[in-house]
Amino acid sequence: MQYGLIGEKLGHSFSKIIHEKLANYTYDLHPLSKQELSSFLEKKEFRAINVTIPYKIDVIPYLYEIDQRAKAVGSVNTIVNREGNLYGYNTDFGGFLYLLKHNNIDVKNKKVIVLGKGGASKAIIAVLNYLQAKQIITVYYKQSNDAITYEQCQKLHSDADVIINTTPVGMYPHLDGCPIDLQHYTKCTAVVDIIYNPIKTKLVLEAQKRNIIAVGGLEMLIAQAKYAVEIFLNTSIPEYKIDDIYKEMLFEKKNVVLIGMPSSGKTTIAAQIAKLLHKDFVDIDAEIVSKIGMSISDYFKQYGENAFREIETEVIKEFSGKNNIVISTGGGCIKKPENMLYLYMNGVILLIQRDLKKLVVGEGRPLSSSVNALEKMYQERLPLYMRYSQKTIENNTTIEYAVKQTYHAYMELMK
Repeated sequence: MQYGLIGEKLGHSFSKIIHEKLANYTYDLHPLSKQELSSFLEKKEFRAINVTIPYKIDVIPYLYEIDQRAKAVGSVNTIVNREGNLYGYNTDFGGFLYLLKHNNIDVKNKKVIVLGKGGASKAIIAVLNYLQAKQIITVYYKQSNDAITYEQCQKLHSDADVIINTTPVGMYPHLDGCPIDLQHYTKCTAVVDIIYNPIKTKLVLEAQKRNIIAVGGLEMLIAQAKYAVEIFLNTSIPEYKIDDIYKEMLFEKKNVVLIGMPSSGKTTIAAQIAKLLHKDFVDIDAEIVSKIGMSISDYFKQYGENAFREIETEVIKEFSGKNNIVISTGGGCIKKPENMLYLYMNGVILLIQRDLKKLVVGEGRPLSSSVNALEKMYQERLPLYMRYSQKTIENNTTIEYAVKQTYHAYMELMK
């Protein structure tokens, strides 16, 4: 390996894609156990590497020299091998500084809560001090000399202005994770979660629901990678490349999610949109049928709607955590808020709207077995469809027209 990333679990890392957009080299993901770390660093069989959880502090004893910033921070995420000597740097500092400035998050004279006390939190605290935060509170799952507990934080610091998550809580595949309950922090004006997979964690979505400025960690990841490449290759890369790659990554990683009434055309449109965007196609109802081993109408008859909705949520959660797919949902997925939370994490939500008289009645559709049942369902669901969708596409003429409008709606939202 010449260039790459070391850490404990790297299966869902975006770093390879980002580095290979920034530089003309192959970037390898090299997971290591704690037992393997020492041997790897002693052999020095690499040109330059990045370091991620949980080794940003553990690598320090193996380094010949550490630059001033990394020394001040107390953690290293970038190592360069120069003639057999290992030099350590920290580009998380620059990455986080970029994230705050690019999103106009001002921490000067503010009370800031930092969740977690690993290597990433050290760089973030250094940035907060550099930007003159008034008070920085480190929160950890157990009390220590340099951190308080979550319970103490809620009791003593509910007036915090900014909350920053540096823990892995909420990272894929654990989408339900949320490290802190924002309802107790009524003065909070900004939330940063340095997790980038999913693109929007539950914490970020909960903050946005409360009209709090909230950003995930993808921009920080790209920015720190840009600064690392500059060190790796002793070169200079224009700052605008960070935003260019961020937009590219969003386009490549975001899911297109179609919601709407049964028989509104979601599945047909989704399959064609997937081809246009070079994304994989997923039909949630088809995945459910595969999972339960029978038709949905038969499952309804045997087990009822509540049991079906539980299965539906399991399947939605599974596919919401994936990237670069087009998802056709079942008509009733909007009935459970957690379904939409999962779908929003990596998705753009589009409503396929079709005139009621053009929707199909019966044909194995357990909740739209008659015109009256369909009309009632439509009135119940329409407010939910409108609440959750980011754009509406009318499917009342041709499928070709609806596909074109869906494509343009997605492209507009990705600008």
